[in-house]
Amino acid sequence: MTGRTLLTAQWVVGHRQGRHVVHENGVVVIEGSEVLFVGAAFEGEVARRIDYCAAVISPGFIDLDALSDLDTTILGYDNGPAWKKGRVWPESYIARGPYEMYDAAELAFQKRHAFAQLIRNGITTALPIASLFYREWGETVAEFEAAALAADDLGLRVYLGPAYRTGGQVTDDAGNIRAVFDEARGLAGLDEAAKFARAVDGTAGGRIRAMFAPDRIETCTGTLLQRTADLAGEMGAPVRQHCSQSPVEVRLVREQHGCAPIEWLDRIGALRDNWLLPHGTQATDAEFDLIAGAGATLVHCPLVAARHGGMLKSFPKVRARGINIGLGTDTHPADMILNMQIGMMTARLCDGMDAIRSEDMFDAATLGGAEALNRADLGRLAPGAKADIAVIDVSRTLQTPDPVQTLMTGTSGRDVRDVWIDGRQVMADGLIPGVDAEADAVRAQAQFDGLIAKYPDRTAGHPPVREIFTPSYERATP
Repeated sequence: MTGRTLLTAQWVVGHRQGRHVVHENGVVVIEGSEVLFVGAAFEGEVARRIDYCAAVISPGFIDLDALSDLDTTILGYDNGPAWKKGRVWPESYIARGPYEMYDAAELAFQKRHAFAQLIRNGITTALPIASLFYREWGETVAEFEAAALAADDLGLRVYLGPAYRTGGQVTDDAGNIRAVFDEARGLAGLDEAAKFARAVDGTAGGRIRAMFAPDRIETCTGTLLQRTADLAGEMGAPVRQHCSQSPVEVRLVREQHGCAPIEWLDRIGALRDNWLLPHGTQATDAEFDLIAGAGATLVHCPLVAARHGGMLKSFPKVRARGINIGLGTDTHPADMILNMQIGMMTARLCDGMDAIRSEDMFDAATLGGAEALNRADLGRLAPGAKADIAVIDVSRTLQTPDPVQTLMTGTSGRDVRDVWIDGRQVMADGLIPGVDAEADAVRAQAQFDGLIAKYPDRTAGHPPVREIFTPSYERATP
C-alpha cells in the first residue's frame, strides 16, 4: 500500500533528545521506510489508519546474538556435564571424521524458521548465531546465501556472516577437554566469509548488511582474529565473538595465551569499537575496563546464562564503567521480552532492588543494539528513523501505570501482535505472509528429533540417547 500509514495505541514509546519518551494515546506515522511523526495527534493526510487500542507501540528489538538454528542448548537444561552430553566432540568422533548432521535443505529451513520466530517476538534487527557442535567444521557461504534469501522474503533486517574458526574442543572419555587446531582451514573460512560479506552488504534495499562471526575465542588463533579485525575495520562491519562465558573457555585461553580472554583480544590488537562480545559472565573487572577503553559492546544474554546457573556480575556495574550493553537471546525461545525480564531479575539478585529499573533493560534491547551497530536510525521511534516497530498487546494482562513496566511484569513474546520493518508490515495479528506456522513447527520438530538421534555419534563413550538425556520422571508403561 502506498501513502502514509498512521498507527495509534494506548501507549507509544517514542524518542526525543537522546531518550525514549512515552506518549499515552499516541500515534506513529510511517512514510515509506521511515517514521515521519510520533506524538499525540497528526493533522496531515494518511492513506491508512490502524488503531491497536490496548497495546504498546514500541521500537523493534535488536538482537545481537539471535538464535538461527534449532537450539541444542536446551538439551543441556537438566543434562550435564556438557562433555558427557555431546556438547564437546570426543576423540573417537574426531578420529572417525566429523560430518554435517543436517543437509543443505535442512540448514536453509532452520534459518528461515528461526527468522520467522524472531519476527514473532518483535525482533526487527538480528545478528544470527548457531551452534557448530553438529557441523563438520564451520558454517558455509551456501547456507548464508539461503539465509539472505529468507531474510529478504520475510522482511527481517539482518547482519549476516558465516561462523568460522581455526580450532575446536575435544574431550577424552574422562572429561579432559583440550583444544585442537587447523589454522589453514580456519583462514580459508575467513576468506570465504570476507567474499560473502562484500557480496551481501547493502542488499535487500539496505536491510541486509555484513558482519564477521569468528567462533568462540578458545577456538580461534591470533592470526585469524587479527585478520578479522582488519577486514571488518575496512568494511565498517561489526564483529561478534563469544567470550568470557565458561570456566572451560577461560582455562583453555589461559593455557594457550597466559591471560584471560578479553586481555588476549586486547594484546593482539583485535579489541576495537566494532567488536560485540557475548557474554561476559566470566569477565574480570580488568577485562571490563579493557572493553570500556576500546569502546566495544557487551552483549548480555541473561536467559541462557540463568538457565545454566550464571549471571552477569553485574549489569549496573558494567554500565557504570561506560560500556555499551546490548542484548542477545541466544536460545529458544527467541523471546526478547522474557530475556529482559530475566535480566532484570538476575541484576537485582546480584545488586539489589534499586540497582536497575525497567527502562535500563529496555534501553539495552533497543538503543544499546543500535549503538553497537553504529545505527542512529534504529532502536527508536523518531522522525527519520527506520520504521521498525513491534506492537505488543496488553489487553490480556494487568497493566501498571507505565507501559514499559507492564512489559517487564505481565507480557511475553507471545503478546507481540504486529511487526513492521523498514515500513513494511511483516506480521499482522500474529501471521507472517508466506509462513505456515503449524507445518513449519512439525518440520522443525522432525528435524530436531533426527539430530537428537545422532547424538551418540558425537558423545564421549557413545551411550544411547536415553542415557545422554535422562527423563524427568520414569516413563510409565502400560
